[in-house]
Amino acid sequence: MTDARRLGGGAAGADGDGAAHPSRPAAEAAPPGEPGTGFNGDPAGGGDRAAGLSPAVSGEGLATGGAQVPASGAVAVAEAPPSAGMAPAPEKRPAPASPAPARQEPRPGSGGQWRPWLRGSAIGLLLLAVVVLGFIGYLYGLSGVQEARSQAILYTQLQLELANQVAPLGPYGPNGLNGTRGPTPLGSPVAILNIPSIGIHDMVVVQGTTPQNMMAGPGHRPDSPLPGQPGVVQIYGRRATFGGSFSHLGELRPGDTITAITGQGTSTYTVGAAAFSDKIIEDPAPNRMLLLTASSAGIPSYYYQVDADLTSSVRPSPGVARVVYASELPLANDSSTLAMTMVWSLALALVAAIGTVAASRWSRWAAYLAMVPLAMAVLWNLYENLAALLPNLY
Repeated sequence: MTDARRLGGGAAGADGDGAAHPSRPAAEAAPPGEPGTGFNGDPAGGGDRAAGLSPAVSGEGLATGGAQVPASGAVAVAEAPPSAGMAPAPEKRPAPASPAPARQEPRPGSGGQWRPWLRGSAIGLLLLAVVVLGFIGYLYGLSGVQEARSQAILYTQLQLELANQVAPLGPYGPNGLNGTRGPTPLGSPVAILNIPSIGIHDMVVVQGTTPQNMMAGPGHRPDSPLPGQPGVVQIYGRRATFGGSFSHLGELRPGDTITAITGQGTSTYTVGAAAFSDKIIEDPAPNRMLLLTASSAGIPSYYYQVDADLTSSVRPSPGVARVVYASELPLANDSSTLAMTMVWSLALALVAAIGTVAASRWSRWAAYLAMVPLAMAVLWNLYENLAALLPNLY
């Protein structure tokens, strides 16, 4: 008896009587009951699968004629494919992608409708803070630069008038290089003040003591005589802002010298006393000078005054102004600038609005370059009018 191997598909085989059968094609299934490619006559389903063959254990395989195969012979057994009656495994499909979540609108009452207003209010408060900080910087920094420039211009003007002997001698001129008669304009230079003991040299005194007049330097009260003339001369100076021309006035001591140059020459005064405005300085001398400034650099409620007696010869006086405005009194402000303050505030808001629209529609940097100089000019005028609302001695 010869050893035999049963191969699925086209392998030759033998039946029980030992007769040989021809091999079948791989795709042709064996009839039922005949040895074929699967167990119990099941169809192989299309041919042998190399991966489905496994070696049989000795003594357990099938042999020709029902005889057992010797232990030394190995029989290849084909594993049966899955039953034809079993349903195929369902195909796994990827889950569809979930759509992006829709943007949820804020519910009524949740506060979302107020966000644009809150944002606008925050921007408005920020701009207001910038304007306020800018005003503080103007008062204690830039105003001094403005006063120094005014002093340089006024000093040149008065020097020219003194050289041509047309400097003002009183409230009625002469005025200008042509020496015309008439009221001396407020803000025009009338004297040069020197107080060496506190570092004041060639300081120009202007006509008038309103807050606007004293932005250029110390002011001469129009209803008092000019230095050197008979009577009590009154000169006001600022304590903290616009250069603080009289910030060291409290350092004057009795015996210190004050000199003043006018169109009538040089006059000399000697300090005799000093006191705050809550006290009255009793000085019997008929010809003297009063220097006034704020009592403190914070929030002044009264002023400080220095009294000095004339020690040089008396000059003739052409007269003094009969009345003065309320804004020319000590610690007075000028409420007439309130209207202009509102106008410049509206102008600043308009410039800011135009700049915002221009930056959103056109080039941002081009809008900034065009609007920033205009905004600076408007701010400067606004700050000047705001400063006029402060006391003139501050």
